[in-house]
Amino acid sequence: FVATVYVEVFRATPMLVQLFMVYYVVFGGVDLPSFKLFGSIRFDRFLPGVVALSLNSGAYLSEIIRSGIQSIDGGQTEAARSLGLTQTQNLRFIILPQAIKNILPAIGNEFVTIIKESAITYTIGVQDIMAMVQAIKSASYIIMEPLLVATALYFCLCFPLSKLIAYIERRMSRGDRR
Repeated sequence: FVATVYVEVFRATPMLVQLFMVYYVVFGGVDLPSFKLFGSIRFDRFLPGVVALSLNSGAYLSEIIRSGIQSIDGGQTEAARSLGLTQTQNLRFIILPQAIKNILPAIGNEFVTIIKESAITYTIGVQDIMAMVQAIKSASYIIMEPLLVATALYFCLCFPLSKLIAYIERRMSRGDRR
């Protein structure tokens, strides 16, 4: 019940609302250390951003994994039981290897999405790529060039990840072709 409520709440509310709830409500009364990571990222703003993004992504990933496990035919479990495998062995050796093949594209897509959604953390003051775009825009009144650089940076982060996932997917499905 608790897991269902968690998943439904995080899937049914906007990421921006979740970010503000975590930042202002959950961490509102907590006095976090205010040191800087990598010279410009304030930890007291970075941690709530990471928690909000993790909670959001966790809800989606749990649904992806659940659907992947449920996509495996029930006959697989019956066959494992007839061979004398325990429920843990069945899950580990029979169900999960097949489910991972099914859910790998969706997991890769979620990883790419979380990289792109991290841009929203600039609303709570996290110095990410979009915050740098805003700073350059405010200082120089130039918007196109910083946006093009931000686009290139996000592309350089997301494109290799999507290609890596596609490579792993091809490797895992190698034995499926006949």
